[in-house]
Amino acid sequence: MWGGGTLGGVPSALPAGEPVPADGALPERARESVPDTPLGLYVHVPFCASRCGYCDFNTYTFSELGTGVAPDGPPQSPTLPSGAGPGDYVQAAIVEMGLARAALGGVNDPLVSVYFGGGTPTLLPPGDLARLLDAARDLFGLTVHAEITTEANPESVDERSLTTLREAGFTRVSLGMQSARPHVLSVLDRQHEPASVGRAVSSARAAGFDNVSLDLIYGAPGESPADWQASLDAALALRPDHISAYALVVEPGTRLARRVARGEVAAPDDDDLADKYLLADATLEAAGLGWYEVSNWGRPCRHNLGYWLGANWWGIGPGAHSHVGGVRWWNVKHPAAYARELARGRSPGHGREVLDPQTRRVERVLLETRLAAGLPLDALPPAWRAGASAVVADGLADPAALAAGRVVLTRRGRLLADAVVRRLIGD
Repeated sequence: MWGGGTLGGVPSALPAGEPVPADGALPERARESVPDTPLGLYVHVPFCASRCGYCDFNTYTFSELGTGVAPDGPPQSPTLPSGAGPGDYVQAAIVEMGLARAALGGVNDPLVSVYFGGGTPTLLPPGDLARLLDAARDLFGLTVHAEITTEANPESVDERSLTTLREAGFTRVSLGMQSARPHVLSVLDRQHEPASVGRAVSSARAAGFDNVSLDLIYGAPGESPADWQASLDAALALRPDHISAYALVVEPGTRLARRVARGEVAAPDDDDLADKYLLADATLEAAGLGWYEVSNWGRPCRHNLGYWLGANWWGIGPGAHSHVGGVRWWNVKHPAAYARELARGRSPGHGREVLDPQTRRVERVLLETRLAAGLPLDALPPAWRAGASAVVADGLADPAALAAGRVVLTRRGRLLADAVVRRLIGD
């Protein structure tokens, strides 16, 4: 649906990697990290009512799967490949949770967060989402203040469905607003109308959610600075607790990429994207939503903070990515293949990699420099610390923070975050 799942999410292409053991077993040193590292669960629901032109996530419409049957219709259709339907998915995901519990061993540390991403998780009946959360709770346990998020499209929820989710234990909902301008939504192939976002937020509040997030995208073809300001103002008028704002990226293989290649619409302009980022940051900060990560403002999403801080997470679902103790792996992509592997008693893992210390060090720099809290200077080997002084000299990092032992990006540094990382690691 959009980038809210971050590192646990599902890009369209998977690397090869090395084989994943049939039982999903982890190396002993990875298992040893479990008691000392927060553990989150990412649940990838791969179904969408329609495909957005910019999206390259591992998602499927029901017509692409071979059926027009909606999730609340019959669980199987004669034209639907075995294992590809929503009902098959729910059962398979619960089986994978059991495999995860066994692979992680006897450690009983409960989950600090569960994040349902997609796709559009709320295309599943709310009772199925509750069933998945119940399975996670039964198998792993949840901390007292565990954050339980579902992504949703505005048109896929109402007060009744959200009340069911809140009563089941969900604590946070993240709505894909993207824009308040109809012509921008149209070029993105979004199906909702702007007014539906306000209705969804009102429904979430009425259902008892006190943690509501909105996702925005800037830089779409035909979006003027005034359009972007209007979207920011409309989002803030709904008084969300959190806003994510992502620059539009034209991903290869998407409908948007084909339209750009044919000259139907213009590609995003880097200067325009930078100007709109600065406008977002100034507007959101003035409204009391301070940045805590380059693309995120307001009350932090604890699940996504786990990604940026190198925590452990297990990704459930077709194509989902996982990381435990320096081992990263990813599942097979198609829902039918995913269900088939689990029905055979096998891990759905497509491939994995064991990260060496240097790779983990580089990834820590890449991720933690994106945070407002910054990167501890002692996370940099001595040979890299000259780079920290250089980025301060260039106005890309805060000199006072560096004096206190942290690398914290300035606003200009956030615009050039990738260049900062390359400077720090001497690349």
